[in-house]
Amino acid sequence: MELVGKVTVVTGAAGGIGKALAEKFHQEGARVVLADLDEAALQLVAGPLNSKRPDSALVFAANLGTEAANAALVKTAIDTFGTVDLFFANAGVGSGSDLSTPEDVWETAFNINFNAHRWAAKYLLPEWLARGDGYFCSTASAAGLLSQIGSAPYTVTKHSAVAFAEWLSLTYGARGIKVSCLCPQGVNTNMLKGADVSNDGPSGNVVRVAGAVLEPAEVADVCVQVIRDETFLILPHPEVAQYMVLKATERDRWLAGMRKLQKRVLGF
Repeated sequence: MELVGKVTVVTGAAGGIGKALAEKFHQEGARVVLADLDEAALQLVAGPLNSKRPDSALVFAANLGTEAANAALVKTAIDTFGTVDLFFANAGVGSGSDLSTPEDVWETAFNINFNAHRWAAKYLLPEWLARGDGYFCSTASAAGLLSQIGSAPYTVTKHSAVAFAEWLSLTYGARGIKVSCLCPQGVNTNMLKGADVSNDGPSGNVVRVAGAVLEPAEVADVCVQVIRDETFLILPHPEVAQYMVLKATERDRWLAGMRKLQKRVLGF
């Protein structure tokens, strides 16, 4: 899909990968709806975009960890621009550790990292299926294909995000719905730095031992190319595909290696 003239929605757009996606989509000629919690930060992103092309960037500030907010986001985008061509469910959190993680932290992780994708699709699909066209993208993580040392909530919810994207593709792909899933390793964002206020990639010590740390703009460039090609996995770190093969074909060896990595990173 070419983005020129398209209407795109990006969640988690106040910073990190989401900000870079919104800016890249706009550069490609799309109109963008930027969604996140922090309205002031969103305005800082939208302002320069609207200066370049008036009324081409819309701000939507809300907690996307609720169904009502996702429904309102889709409705606002359609009411403003007439349709949504591409929805990028990018917002996410990286909090939580092991089974001692409080229940409210688990709930937030599921609501932002997984349920928000489900809720958005619920309100996008009727129009998309009626016209036989629509593109759903989601940010999961390499942890959604592999695993995240040190965080059960992150691992489980990111696996859920990948599984949901796969289900959407196989269920609706023959009816014109395109689906891609972004699964990066380390990206230079607030989450990587430990602030847990951003939306992308594995965080903490694992990234420091798991390959190159990319800039958000580099990830956005890869996303645009995959969207143009309309293929499923977006892998800014190509080595993740090799790890997937090892995990699939030599699971015990892969698990042993991950246990060694965990001991090196976490000390147990």
